[in-house]
Amino acid sequence: MYRIIIFFLFQVSVFSILSAQETIYVKTQPGDATPRLQNAIEQARHFKGKKVVIQLEQGNYDLYRNSSSKQVYFISNTASKEENPDPTKHIGLWIKDMKNLIIDGGGAHLITHGEMTSFVIDKSENITLRNFTLKAADPSVTEMKVIDTTAYTATFRVHPKDRYEIADKQIKWIGTEWSFTGGIAQTFNLHTNITNRCNLPTDHVVSLTDIGNHQIHATYDKKVTLYPGEIFQMRDAIRDEACGFIHLSKNITLEYLNLHFLGNFGIVGQYSENLTYKYLNCEPEYGSGRTCAGFADFVQMSGCKGKIRIINSRFEGAQDDPINVHGTHLKVIAYEPGNKIVVRFMHPQSYGFEAFFPGDEVEFTEIHSLQCLHKASVLKVERVNDYDCKLTLNGSVPSILPQQEVVIENITWTPEVEIRNNYFARTPTRGILVTTRRKVIIENNVFYRTPMSAIAVSNDARSWYESGPVHDLTIRNNHFIECGSPVINIAPENNRPNGTVHKGIRIENNRFTLKDKQAIYARWTDNIRISGNYFDGILPVSKKESVLLEHCTNVDSE
Repeated sequence: MYRIIIFFLFQVSVFSILSAQETIYVKTQPGDATPRLQNAIEQARHFKGKKVVIQLEQGNYDLYRNSSSKQVYFISNTASKEENPDPTKHIGLWIKDMKNLIIDGGGAHLITHGEMTSFVIDKSENITLRNFTLKAADPSVTEMKVIDTTAYTATFRVHPKDRYEIADKQIKWIGTEWSFTGGIAQTFNLHTNITNRCNLPTDHVVSLTDIGNHQIHATYDKKVTLYPGEIFQMRDAIRDEACGFIHLSKNITLEYLNLHFLGNFGIVGQYSENLTYKYLNCEPEYGSGRTCAGFADFVQMSGCKGKIRIINSRFEGAQDDPINVHGTHLKVIAYEPGNKIVVRFMHPQSYGFEAFFPGDEVEFTEIHSLQCLHKASVLKVERVNDYDCKLTLNGSVPSILPQQEVVIENITWTPEVEIRNNYFARTPTRGILVTTRRKVIIENNVFYRTPMSAIAVSNDARSWYESGPVHDLTIRNNHFIECGSPVINIAPENNRPNGTVHKGIRIENNRFTLKDKQAIYARWTDNIRISGNYFDGILPVSKKESVLLEHCTNVDSE
């Protein structure tokens, strides 16, 4: 039987449901769309796992911080407790405990107002977000261009949509329920499409004057080196929100999305399984006059499993690494009777989240050599506080462990990774960071002028505590164009080596257009094959000087 149910909200018909297809239509209308979209998600919940499509239409849907869903989430690699004492997130689309839901934008523009987490997918399965544009009415990365300069002065033109005030020789940037002074900066060169981190353009000023027409004149107490056309991007550096958060979820797809501003962090997948990102355009909106699309990373995968697929996408205009895939090392701080250990989050920007579950396998690693000392299974997990948890294991640990500095990694939550057919540019850092022991393929990508290495493979237990070893990595058929040296950097942070850390790495049939001479560097790696690569560039270069291997074993290099 075919029927239509009409729901009325705020004096107008907002959406309808067709029982044959279970489609919820959310129409555009002036004003705050946040409550209407939240209501549509709640209506979808009533179908109790039956497939539902929430269908939007072309037009604008405005999302406001003050009407968002406010929920506490601890998100890896974001903000420390000192930086952000309240981890509450302000969520536009909150999808929790749901199955078989599609949100189809139909070409819609979702516009955030204020610092927000645009979407959260929590403890859900078979969720797809597709066919919409996400941007900010007030991006928390502000921009201004140098239009005139002398040895001791400069005139800047502020982006026409950025609001500001000048007081006490400082620029105060203002958005919806946010503001900052100072912060950190980077510059963008339009001619080279390169961004670099730099000092603030207000450092060493003796005066700042608003001269009208969104222009600021600065006078300095020392000579400055600024160039007409140079663009400064500023932000406050506090990662108190994320663009999107996928948490304890499975079979999630993001596809055909224009993500023009990812603030105040990127899309984080945390302890989730089978995540697919395809046809994403993470870049400034064409014609907007913006040059930055991201407050920090674009895509960060922390402690996931199954398969991560990132394909057919553009990553241009991040302020940190476009893609970072890793786990988390927690330090063992106590051994207790009954096969119990207490472990602690060590990096201040990663804490508070669930990192272990009964049945998970863990690996004990010595922090200086990064060598595995023992493996065990988790029987029970007890939260002690935001930083510590107590694990009951399936057996006793070797007596040698308490005598050493040891971290553990949850090796159940380590994903396979496929990164294909993507374009990386306009980031001040690297293109891809990846540390996972399962199969990784990085293929048919273009990396354009990343100032640091295009691909970095680390593993550390003393700084960021991002785990772990790589066991099966293929890098092939990519084009690296004038990237930082070394272009591919395989460098575990083992300051007291006791054997190889990574293994099973193949670097094949890539083209390196070099600005420096070193294309590939690897250390403490076993079973590495380098073949069929082509090297050219600004300087004359030979294969011998473009590849440097230290303390590697079982090397096959052509």
